[in-house]
Amino acid sequence: MTRPTVICLTPVKNEAWILDRFLRCASLWADHIVIADQGSDDGSREIACSFPKVTLIDNPATRFHEEERQRLLIEAARQFPGPRLLIALDADEFLTANALCSPEWRTVLSAPPGTVIRFPWATILPGVRSYWLYPEPQRFGFMDDGSEHQGREIHGPRIPVRGRGPVLTLSRVAVMHYVGVDPERWRSKLRWYQCWEELNRTGRRPAELYRFYHKDLWVPEREIRRIPPSWLRGYQQRGIDMTTVAGARAYRWDREILRLFAEHGTRRFRKLAIWDESWTSKARAHGVEVSGKEFRDPRSRIDRLVHGWLGRTQPYYSHYGPEPSFFRRVSLRVANAVLRAMGW
Repeated sequence: MTRPTVICLTPVKNEAWILDRFLRCASLWADHIVIADQGSDDGSREIACSFPKVTLIDNPATRFHEEERQRLLIEAARQFPGPRLLIALDADEFLTANALCSPEWRTVLSAPPGTVIRFPWATILPGVRSYWLYPEPQRFGFMDDGSEHQGREIHGPRIPVRGRGPVLTLSRVAVMHYVGVDPERWRSKLRWYQCWEELNRTGRRPAELYRFYHKDLWVPEREIRRIPPSWLRGYQQRGIDMTTVAGARAYRWDREILRLFAEHGTRRFRKLAIWDESWTSKARAHGVEVSGKEFRDPRSRIDRLVHGWLGRTQPYYSHYGPEPSFFRRVSLRVANAVLRAMGW
């Protein structure tokens, strides 16, 4: 069987904080890396162009739309001839280094066309010493057979997914998600996601948005594990620093939220869980002039009480939450009905 061309597909928008590390790692296992850049102004494009395996394409969209950007990436990947293995990763995601020598990776390379490859998805925590694992492996790979990609605007599949096609689920080679190494960056992104869903009317009520975007932030200690040395060793032996992560004073999602405030006002977003930070301070950090009350917390006393209750009960809605008692289940059901009636 002819070995497939391994192509990494990655969307980028201002990922200079981690892009060099990502490309150094991906260059070890990918034959080609397709980067779709959406107007980066932090040096990401220059970093990408310095790697010989990178094909840089422009994502001209002015809005966030996952399906459109994945189509761009897949179409560019299909310009490479022969059988193709597509691996769709964000810039803060890394195949574990054992992929460089694992028999399991060789199994991936021999999968038949149309196979979806699922990887364990590990959220890496600050210090890059520990992680927690998503309950279900995620679809990051596809042995390309030309299938049309059908995604969604947000949180959709990154690869073509055939309804009844073969699926290969890995257990040793995983995807390390560095989203957790900088908790402030992570929270900034989650706040922006909530604002996006509010403006685009995805159908999720404010309480549902809270539940969805906080389920990753509550993980019991029993689910946190030490990173196996094999996950990092192959990269570190090649001189790649896998542990140093520099924080930032301001993040791009904060800047985008400030722009939304200027366009729509803050009251439009008062029911979202984004008021755990001082937006006046964030405006100053981004060089935005602040004249008075424009970025103050617009929540009412009731709004604050609801957010407090959502926070206290969030463990029951998280990946590894405790099983609620009968009384707790009933009380949660009643409270949720009340919130729904209140527009939450």
